[in-house]
Amino acid sequence: MDNIKKIKILLGTAYIIILSLFLWVLFSNFSIKDFNSYEIIKSNTDILNNIKDNNLIFLSLGFFLFTVVWVLLLGFGSPILLIGGFIFGKWIGSIIVILSLSSGCTLLYIFGSYLFKNIIEKKFSLKFSYLINKFKKNEFLYFVIFRAIGGIPFFIQNLIPIIFNISLKNYFFGSLIGMTPQIFIGVSLGAGINKLIKSNSEVPSFFDMIFMPDIFIPVIGLILIFVIGFISRKKFFKE
Repeated sequence: MDNIKKIKILLGTAYIIILSLFLWVLFSNFSIKDFNSYEIIKSNTDILNNIKDNNLIFLSLGFFLFTVVWVLLLGFGSPILLIGGFIFGKWIGSIIVILSLSSGCTLLYIFGSYLFKNIIEKKFSLKFSYLINKFKKNEFLYFVIFRAIGGIPFFIQNLIPIIFNISLKNYFFGSLIGMTPQIFIGVSLGAGINKLIKSNSEVPSFFDMIFMPDIFIPVIGLILIFVIGFISRKKFFKE
């Protein structure tokens, strides 16, 4: 027992160190100027599109691995949706993002179950105890619903199922199915932003952006997902 505890402490410490290094590398190479200059954004967009056209498989694998590590270390996925759509387009981007996010979430679930199970149970077991019986009735179905309606920070949403002791198979495929609608809408918005930049040599006006179908349709979709999720949570999370 003592050896297992030591291993957990060692792995937990290593996780924190790796996360700190990841954040340091990320922000040390991040410059706000890259987002202030439309010319720089458009130039980088052209470079990304060229790389995608010539090295789609390599770029897809690289993005897949990056996303898995991103979710495992940082635990949130919203930027990945936009970036995936921006780079790969609506359809290919959706497939890559769905698979990579589901894989990253599952690894985080495994990692969290081993290292932080006691902490998570103490923190969330009472708050979500009324859901335990629901998950026992049909683990897969309720987890798909849990994923689809959201409303909980992504990092916590990935770890709360530890208290329900969900099987890895149900966790992966439940995540894949449940997250698909919101992922597709988010990726579509990213693809629309790419199309907007490609078709405009100068910064487009607000009305040009908002009335572009590739922009306003995903935005409306996100609003609908939010409203449906809000209404569904009232019923699903009802004690």
